[in-house]
Parts: sequence; C-alpha cells; structure tokens
Amino acid sequence: MNDTTRPELPDHLSIDPRSPHHVAAVFEHDIGIKFNDKERFDVEEYCISEGWIKVQHATAKDRRGQPMLIKLKGKVDAFYR
Repeated sequence: MNDTTRPELPDHLSIDPRSPHHVAAVFEHDIGIKFNDKERFDVEEYCISEGWIKVQHATAKDRRGQPMLIKLKGKVDAFYR
C-alpha cells in the first residue's frame, strides 16, 4: 500500500459521527490502537497527548440510550494496519 494516500492520524479521534473529533477520511482505512502495549479492538475514542482511551461499559446506558463510556488512562499508540 502507498502511505501517501492515508491521512495523518489525529491526536484525538472519535468513532461517533456526532463528535467534533470525528474525521471520516481516517475511517476509510483500517486503524489499530495499542493501549499499554496491548492491542485493543473496543476503543470508541482516544487522545494520544493526554494518554487515555474511552471504551463502552458492558450494560450501562445514558439518558438518551447511548452506551456509557469509561475513560482508561495509560500509554496510547495509534497506527494504520
């Protein structure tokens, strides 16, 4: 693959299209997230500079019916697969 066609991964990214941190062009490619040196497949949002990810809680919902997100702090690395 040619890396010049891929947009640069932002510092803060969310998969929710309603979020101001959602960049649709990035999601045209397969993205991987490593959190504390382990690859995670359930990340909803991340921030590399602040060192956190957000993942869904198993059962909790907010008042609008959206899943509650839990913030986990640690070392975050984002990459293209």
